[in-house]
Amino acid sequence: MIPTPEMNCAAFAGTELLGRGRPHDVIAAVKAAADAGQDVLVFDLASGRTVEFDLRGDLAAVTGRLPQETSIQDEAAKKGPGRPKLGVTAREVTLLPRHWDWLSGRPGGASVSLRKLVEAAMREAEGPDRMRTARETTYRFMTAMAGDLAHYEAATRALFAGDRAGFAAAVADWPEGVRETAQTMAEDGWR
Repeated sequence: MIPTPEMNCAAFAGTELLGRGRPHDVIAAVKAAADAGQDVLVFDLASGRTVEFDLRGDLAAVTGRLPQETSIQDEAAKKGPGRPKLGVTAREVTLLPRHWDWLSGRPGGASVSLRKLVEAAMREAEGPDRMRTARETTYRFMTAMAGDLAHYEAATRALFAGDRAGFAAAVADWPEGVRETAQTMAEDGWR
């Protein structure tokens, strides 16, 4: 995965936590550990996936290759005509004639009605989706960082069973950085 400016990362050398934060916050520690010959892994905390940094050259060169934050004006200048303030994207939707008839009779027309239906469905699924995403994200991280650690299987079972106490007990003996990162990532999986 390529880093983005707003990404929240956790960087590890082996099981030692090097740092947490945006790519610009962790890159110096990552570069130093890699230059010292340590195996370094950086994770996107939102997805649990590993992040790849181009570590060739000195620290200034590495930092210079990191993506920079763009301003709202830069984003607006890149976009073409349309409704950029709303972020509207036009795409094709295929429905049966009776669906189009119903939508066209709704206040605001088809577009407004579809947006309202989608928003309602998103709100309804928000809790379960957040729990599932947190568990899957934590599992990805744990598989990479803790797959060989004691009680990994018990931690995985507790995570997907929604057993917070069992999870905490299973990860209690893990290295501090790995344990704390896994517990933080799993937080939304308990609600």
